[in-house]
Formats: sequence, C-alpha cells, structure tokens
Amino acid sequence: MKIIDSKLPGVKLLEPAVFGDHRGFFMESYNEEVAHANGISYALIQDNHSLSVEAGVLRGMHYQLSPKAQTKLVRVTAGAIYDVVIDIRRGSPTFGQWQGFILSAANKRQLLVPQGFAHGFCTLVPNSEVQYKVDALYSPEHDRGIAWNDPALAIDWPTSTPILSDKDGKHPVLANAEINFVYEG
Repeated sequence: MKIIDSKLPGVKLLEPAVFGDHRGFFMESYNEEVAHANGISYALIQDNHSLSVEAGVLRGMHYQLSPKAQTKLVRVTAGAIYDVVIDIRRGSPTFGQWQGFILSAANKRQLLVPQGFAHGFCTLVPNSEVQYKVDALYSPEHDRGIAWNDPALAIDWPTSTPILSDKDGKHPVLANAEINFVYEG
C-alpha cells in the first residue's frame, strides 16, 4: 500500500496494491501494520455505508465536535465521488483551506480524514456507494456542518446545483460554525 501525504497535514491518500487477473482482483483495503508504520494508528470502531442513486448528490460538509470527533477512512466501492476536506483546526497554518480528491471503485483509493477536518463529497456518477470507517461512534448532539457553498471557501464542486438533504442545505458558513478544534502543531 502506498500512502501519500496531501497539502493538508494529517490528510492522507491511500493507494492499495491491487492484484488482478482474468477472475477479477484482490487487494488489502486496510492493513494495521502498514498503517502504523506510516503514522496511522486509529482504532476504527464503526463502519458506515451510503448509496447515492443520482449523480450530483452532495453530502457534507460534516464533522463532530470534540470529545466525540471522528477520524474517517473513506473509500468508494461502486461509482465515483469528488471528496473534499476542510481544515477547521483553529491556529492551523492551513485553517480554512480545502482539498479535493477523486475516489472511485476503479482507482480504489482511500482517504484518511483526521479529526479537526470537515468532510463531504459529491457523486460523479449514479449509484455511487461510499464506505467509511470511523474511530468514534456517531453522536447526534456533537454533529455539525459547514455550508457546502461557503463563498469564503470557494470549493470547486463538480455541480452548482447539488442534490442536498434538508440538513446539509442549512449548515452555516465556516465563519459562523461551531468549532472546538485547536491546532497542536
């Protein structure tokens, strides 16, 4: 497995070794020993799985406040998404910066999103399935979000008219969002 650092400290792209032949393929989607050797040492305790039937479904930008913050390891098992993370750690040299990644069933890449980052994605094709592991259980009272279309962030989404949940259409801009993450260098 190849682990690639992103421009946002702590966010990593994981590229598995894929072994294919006439029958299909095999890959390790996670290997704790390889992860630990590369500074990834989270206890992943919950699996989540979503299906978005249409292209243009946007889910995000989500995070949970501390002490129930979540690290996520995200992958696509069907279809393709444009996956975005935003650094929301106050005092971070990259606070308010975002980065986007293409994750797909074809490229088999995974994205590690540490605590202190908001996360969201937009489906690029119909019937996209996203699976992700987290290191903390879902906590509705700690669940928060940032507006997908915050003009100060200027995220370059693949659509200007996404399909949103009611909740995702009502998140505040970053400047007004409740955040309790502090950059610890």
